[in-house]
Amino acid sequence: MTGMTMLAIAIVVLLVGYFGYAKWLEKKWGVDPSRQTPAVRFEDGRDFVPSGRWTVFAHQFTSITGAGPVTGPIIAAMFGWLPALLWMLVGGIFFGAVQDFCALYASVRNRGRSIGMIIEEYVGRTGRQLFLIFCWLFTLLVIAAFCDMVAATFNGFNAAGEEQLPNAAAASISMIYMVGAVAFGFYMKYVRPSAGQQFIVGVILMVAMVALGICFPMYAGADAWRWIVFAYLFAASVVPIWALKTPRDYLSMFLLIGMIAFAAVGVFLENPEIKLPAFVGFEVNGLDLFPILFVTIACGAVSGFHSLVSSGTSSKMVSSEGDMRLVGYGSMSIEVVLGVVSLIVVAAAAEGGALPKGTPFALFSTSVAGFLTNIFGVPADIAACILTMCVSALALTSVDAVARIGRMSWQELFTPSDGKEKTPFQKFMSSTVFATLITLFFGWALCQAGYMSVWPLFGSANQLLSALVLTALAVFLKATGREGRMLWIPMGVMFCVTMTALAMALWKIFGTIQAGSFRFGVEGLQAVVAFALMFLAILVVKHCIGKLREPAKPQGGLAADAK
Repeated sequence: MTGMTMLAIAIVVLLVGYFGYAKWLEKKWGVDPSRQTPAVRFEDGRDFVPSGRWTVFAHQFTSITGAGPVTGPIIAAMFGWLPALLWMLVGGIFFGAVQDFCALYASVRNRGRSIGMIIEEYVGRTGRQLFLIFCWLFTLLVIAAFCDMVAATFNGFNAAGEEQLPNAAAASISMIYMVGAVAFGFYMKYVRPSAGQQFIVGVILMVAMVALGICFPMYAGADAWRWIVFAYLFAASVVPIWALKTPRDYLSMFLLIGMIAFAAVGVFLENPEIKLPAFVGFEVNGLDLFPILFVTIACGAVSGFHSLVSSGTSSKMVSSEGDMRLVGYGSMSIEVVLGVVSLIVVAAAAEGGALPKGTPFALFSTSVAGFLTNIFGVPADIAACILTMCVSALALTSVDAVARIGRMSWQELFTPSDGKEKTPFQKFMSSTVFATLITLFFGWALCQAGYMSVWPLFGSANQLLSALVLTALAVFLKATGREGRMLWIPMGVMFCVTMTALAMALWKIFGTIQAGSFRFGVEGLQAVVAFALMFLAILVVKHCIGKLREPAKPQGGLAADAK
């Protein structure tokens, strides 16, 4: 097997999924391009902003494509390249892309509401509150982890105090991107350029900002960058989405799509030999293929976090239901391509059939930077700066979406059911500024306290969220008279995977108690989080399964409107 063959197979399979299976889903669910979307119906200039299909695609793609598609496949390659490849293709086509597409569709058909609010409509208020608590806690994990990752990437000094140009240049480009995004946002809103003009101006602006950042690097330590990143998250969460988040996502899309394109072209031209075994074994380094493979590769196969983007922000921007297949299913398909490229990179760099040493990001960046230098003649130092910026953009474009989603989840926790007025307390707790501050405060506290104490459970939490979302979407489809059986196997598999992973984590923690190495600040915190996740999940699934087992009934109100 060669890299070119593996990538070609993956692209063909994904194209069949997009033009075949996703098209079939459109017909089964009754996607109607002529129907008015929430973005148009409830346009408010802040969250509900009708946007062009490529603008929404850019937002969705850059928000969901975090660190996962690079790190997950490279770590999971310890079981061999075949299990990782099969899970990404099967999971991407039948699990992840379907979840993202359906979550977007369900939200658009329910006035742009999030999954939590949809659960209230079709399951009940208790299910909604449990799900929103789960979501909010999950966003804290993402904020803490990704902010620390970005700060480390922007750190302009190594352990010896020496300057690191790629990191400093990546930081400078990111800061310039933020300023440029605001200007580009006003340009799109008030000039209203055509799609072609917007594309040309965006490319020119992106190239100029990258060049300027490389020429004027910004050197600062990781602590300083943490403060700067959290300040940016506050701004990205409270300002109208068109003023910062949407234009930044659009401009970042050129970086990320460009990175994937150059990496794919590099694989086709160099056609590296796959030196990693196809299959190593069902147990490697004391870890079982089930459930570790399915928890390790989340982004790139299926990720619960994606559904929060689909139903939290993208659904409020879609101006036509006809754009949803591209936005929901298409963005996930391209993320799978990135995951496959990451797998090829590590499989080609294997030595003696064993994984190469180094962090996943370092392995990926070095290989793709090598493609830029060897094939396209880009100077090595400039290639390193560009790839470092692209890698940091993977995390930064996800964490600003998570901060906004965390704010919305907190607000929805204190939003009364339809027809009821907010109390003064609810108005205060659900205000945009307070909801943002409390979300970022706990995210910051978790980051400072050492998020690695709970990070081992992050993958399980993410995949458990996927199981809950798929179950809730199955209820929505049944309640509105649509075909939902395509979700049953994915939701069952993901629930079994995550419950098994959490049970194994608890068993491992129990082992530390027996060995006398139990630490309350580490294993104790993990145990509390694991129990909380399992408890919340079981209650949510219990409520949803109860609705799935009930005979179909005529629906009124929002459910009738969703038809």
